[in-house]
Amino acid sequence: MNDIIRRYAMMQVPRYTSYPTAAEFTQSVIVADQRRWLGAIDPAEAVSLYLHVPYCRELCLYCGCNTKKALRDDVVATYREALEREIALLDEAVPGRLRIARLHWGGGTPSILGIDGLASVTRALRGRFDFEPGFEHAIELDPRYVTALLAAGLNELGVTRVSLGVQDVNPLVQAAIGRWQPMRDVEAAVQWLRAAGIRNLNFDLIYGLPLQTTASLRKTCETVAMLSPDRIACFGYAHMPRLKANQRRIDETTLPDADARIDQAAVIEEEFQRHGFTKIGIDHFARPDDALALAAAAGRLHRNFQGYTDDGRETLIGLGASSISRFTDGYVQNVADVPSYVRTIASGRLAAVRGCHLDAAERQRARTIESLMCRFEADLDVTAPDMEFIEELSLLQPLAADGLVRVDGRVVTATETGRQVVRVIAAAFDPHARTKATRFSKAV
Repeated sequence: MNDIIRRYAMMQVPRYTSYPTAAEFTQSVIVADQRRWLGAIDPAEAVSLYLHVPYCRELCLYCGCNTKKALRDDVVATYREALEREIALLDEAVPGRLRIARLHWGGGTPSILGIDGLASVTRALRGRFDFEPGFEHAIELDPRYVTALLAAGLNELGVTRVSLGVQDVNPLVQAAIGRWQPMRDVEAAVQWLRAAGIRNLNFDLIYGLPLQTTASLRKTCETVAMLSPDRIACFGYAHMPRLKANQRRIDETTLPDADARIDQAAVIEEEFQRHGFTKIGIDHFARPDDALALAAAAGRLHRNFQGYTDDGRETLIGLGASSISRFTDGYVQNVADVPSYVRTIASGRLAAVRGCHLDAAERQRARTIESLMCRFEADLDVTAPDMEFIEELSLLQPLAADGLVRVDGRVVTATETGRQVVRVIAAAFDPHARTKATRFSKAV
C-alpha cells in the first residue's frame, strides 16, 4: 500500500480551497459582474470579510503568498488609505447596510499597519457596516513582531482569534527557509496575547521544508503542543520556483523526497493526536471542544481560501490587493499588483480584474469536491442531483482498485488510506485539473 500511496502522493492536484480554483480565473469576469453580485446581496444575509495586507518586513524563502517587502512606512500608509477607500466603495455597491459575521486579516503581515493603522481600518468598517453580536474577528500574525502593546491593542479592537506563523522550531530549518525565529519569540507572543485576553490561538506549521526530518518534526509538534493552541494547520510545502522567485533561493537538494513527505505527514498526525488533538480534514488539527472540531463532528465543516472553517456563509468579500470574493454566482479577484490596486481604488473604481462564473453544474461540482475534502465522502444525489458523472466515476475505478476509494451506487467514500490523497479523488470531479496539473502542488 505504501507504493500505491507514494505513486498518488506525487501527483500534482489543487488544494481545493475553492472550485473552480484561482488557476481557472479569467478576465471574463469584470467589475460589472462584481457590482452586480454585490448589489444582489440579501440585506438580511450576514457575510464574511477578508482583508489582505501584502507587506512583510522580510520575505521568507518558502512563502507562496502574494507578499512583498515593505521598504518605506509611507507606502504602507498609502495602502491602508486604499483599503479604507475600498471599504467606502463596497458600501456604495451593496444594498442597505451590510451585516458582518466574520472578519479575517491576512497577508503578508497585517500588523505591519501598526495598531493605529489597524484601528483606522476597523473604524472605517464599523462606520459603514453592522457587525453581528459575537462575530469572529481573526488576524494572522508573525510572532516575531508581537508585543505586549500590540496584543493589548488587538484586544481593544475586538480581535477574538489569532493565527501565529510558527512554521518550524528547528534552527537549521529556519535558516534554510530564511526565517530565524527563536522559540522564545513564539512563547512571548502566546503569553502576551493570552494576558491581553485573546484566548483563541491557531498555529500554522509546514512540512516538506528543506532539512526537515521526521525526528525534527516530532520535536516541533511536541514543542507546539506544549503551548496548547486551540487549532493547528500543518500544510505541505509547495515548491514552485517557476512561479515564486524567492523559492529559487532554496537548495532543492535539501528538500525531502516523496517517501519522506509521506512519513512526515504521518508523524505530524500521530504526534498531534497523541497530544489530544482531533484531525480535521487533511491538514488541520483542533482541540475536541474547539468550534472547528465540533463543526466537523456535526457535518458542518467547510473549506475556503483560509482553509478549513466552520463558516458556512455563502458570501465572502475580499478587500485588498489580490483578494478573492465568493458569491453565489461566481468568484472575483482584485488586481494583485499593489501599485495598480492603489491607483485603481484611488480613482474611485473597484479593483476586480478576473474571476469566473458559476452555473448550476459548476456549483454541483463545487459541492461534491467540498464534501470530499471536508467529510471524505460525497453522496452525489445530495451534492449533484442533476449530474450523471459517468466519466468521473469511471476515472475513480483505478483508485477503487488500489483501495483508495469506494463507490457504492452514487456514494463516493475515501477509504482510511485514501484520505491521505483525497485531493486526487476530488480531482476526478474537476475537468480543469486533468489538463493543467503542473500548476499545482503534490498531493501529500
